[in-house]
Amino acid sequence: MKINLKLLGGMLFMLPLTMAAQSPISGFMKAKGEGSITVTQSREDYSDVFLVPNKVNSVPVFNKVTTKSVSLYAEYGFSDRLNFVVSLPYIQTTGEATPATLANNGFENERSGFQDVSIYGKYKIKSYEVMNGNLDIIGALGVETPLGNYDVDEGLQSIIAIGNRSTDITGLAIANYKHNSGIFAIGQVGYSLRSNEVPNALISELKLGYAASVIYGDIFIANQLSSSDGVDILGQGFTGFFPATRVNYTRIGANMFVPIVKGFGLTAGINTYIEGRNLGDSTGAYSGISYSF
Repeated sequence: MKINLKLLGGMLFMLPLTMAAQSPISGFMKAKGEGSITVTQSREDYSDVFLVPNKVNSVPVFNKVTTKSVSLYAEYGFSDRLNFVVSLPYIQTTGEATPATLANNGFENERSGFQDVSIYGKYKIKSYEVMNGNLDIIGALGVETPLGNYDVDEGLQSIIAIGNRSTDITGLAIANYKHNSGIFAIGQVGYSLRSNEVPNALISELKLGYAASVIYGDIFIANQLSSSDGVDILGQGFTGFFPATRVNYTRIGANMFVPIVKGFGLTAGINTYIEGRNLGDSTGAYSGISYSF
């Protein structure tokens, strides 16, 4: 049972944090004139932090951090080969610093606002019939830039900043193999050029799943390897400016999408870090609704 690709608009969710959990775009293409709009809400929590050389069992100053977000994700097929993707998250981060810590340092336990708007274009370069299925080769290019007027230079207060105020230009190469049975595999690799002292990064993702007319599901592993130009928190060269830190991670998770009525479907997923550098050891979940046309 092949899936109706119009139903795939809600299957992909990007956790709209400083470090994305997944690739900012999916490996599926929409046909000319087709589109989708997805609204999701998510929550992440962490009390452990991946520092160098050891993981720390409490978040400095704030003890524990909870991040909640509401995100808008839209995709449209300008042609069968060219799609555009736009996304925008609103984020709230909350710490659990004690009243005495807040009073003594002039800190606050919450930061919120719109984070970064992203616009991507993806182009299907070639499609091949391979082993009872299709292999699509796709190239993508996008920019992510701050939309909200959030701060990142507040010293230790910036531990709960909602972003890094970096403008990123990212290129991706994508291979998507879809077997006629509905089983698929998608591999992505790309490089992201970043501003505001944020280290450039090599990003990749491997996703395996099943897509049929009544259900979609996948499991994924996503990685980021930042340039060695970055510094480690509390390490040599660290000045208290957190966006300049070298952030690496490996994250795993799962996504599901189920159509409910014509044009509408529900999406949900979970994800967690299994290793990292200079970031919280968080586990998150999301849910949302998608409309396809």
